[in-house]
Amino acid sequence: MHDIAAHSVQKPEPILDKPLMHYGSRVLERLAPGAERTDYRLLRIEPLTPHFGAVIGGVDLTRPVTDTLADELRQALLEWKVIFFRGQDGFTPDHQLALSGLWGPPEPNPFFAKTDTAGISRLAKDAKAAGNKNIWHSDHSFMANPSLGAVLRAVEVPAAGGDTMWADMAAAYDNLPKDLKERIEDLTAVHDWEASWGALMNDEQKAAFRANWPQAEHPVVVRHPRSGRRTLYVNEPFTRYIKGLSDTESRELLDILVLQARIPEYQIRFHWEPGSIAVWDNIAVQHYAINDYFPQRRVMERIAIAGVPLA
Repeated sequence: MHDIAAHSVQKPEPILDKPLMHYGSRVLERLAPGAERTDYRLLRIEPLTPHFGAVIGGVDLTRPVTDTLADELRQALLEWKVIFFRGQDGFTPDHQLALSGLWGPPEPNPFFAKTDTAGISRLAKDAKAAGNKNIWHSDHSFMANPSLGAVLRAVEVPAAGGDTMWADMAAAYDNLPKDLKERIEDLTAVHDWEASWGALMNDEQKAAFRANWPQAEHPVVVRHPRSGRRTLYVNEPFTRYIKGLSDTESRELLDILVLQARIPEYQIRFHWEPGSIAVWDNIAVQHYAINDYFPQRRVMERIAIAGVPLA
C-alpha cells in the first residue's frame, strides 16, 4: 500500500542551496573601497601576497621610534593587516611594550601565564606542555572590547615547524555569495570563553571567571574601527551562537562562516626565526599556531592591544 504519510514529511530547507566554497578567481583587495595606497619613505615593504601580509625592512625596532616612523608603521599595519620584522636582535620586553604602544595600551589575557613585565603573556610549549592554539581564532573576541591587535615576539623557536598562519577576514567576507551577505548583514553573535578555556577548569574556577568575564555580543559583520571595511567576525572557539536563529539554523550558518578562514587564498604563513616579530590587526584577521613541533620547545611572548566596541 502506498504510504502517503511518509511522503508528506518535508525536510527543512538548507540555509544555502550552493557549495560552501567555490573554485576559480577570488576578489582579493588590499585596501578598503576608496582608500589609496601609501608611499613609504622609511619602510621597505616586502609583500607575502599581493593583498595581505608583508615583511618590513629598513627599521631597527631597538632604536627610538620617531613620529614619522610611527605613522608609517600604523599605516603599514592598516594596509597589510599583518606585518613582520626579522633580525631584531636585542629586542627586549621594554621594546615590545613601546612598539605595541604605538596602537594603544596593553590588554592582558586572563587565561595566559604572565611575565615579569606587565602586559606581556608568555606562551611556552614543549614536551610537557603541548601547543593547543591550533584552531582559527580572533584573540579576545569573548570580551566586550576585543583587542585591536597584538605584538608577538619569538623567544625560542624549534629547529623545524612551529609556523603561524593568518587569514584575511575582509577577503573572507568579500567572497561570500550575495545572498549570504544579505542574510548576515544585521545579525549579532554571542561570544564566550567557557567552551574553550573553561574546558581546563572546574566549576568553582569557571564561576570565578564568569563573574568578571560575561558573554559578549558582536556583529557577525563588523566595520573595521579605522578603515570601515566590512569584515567577517566569527571564529570557532569563541563564537557560540547567532541571536534570533534556532539552534539548528545558528549551527548551520556558523559552520559555513567559520570555514571561510580555511581558504588558502585568504591566508599567509610565517616561519619564525630568532629575532622575528609579528604585529597583526586582530579585527581584520584570524590566526592559527601550527602544532607540528612537539616535543620541541617553542617560547613566544605576546602583548595584546586594548580594544574598543565593535559596530
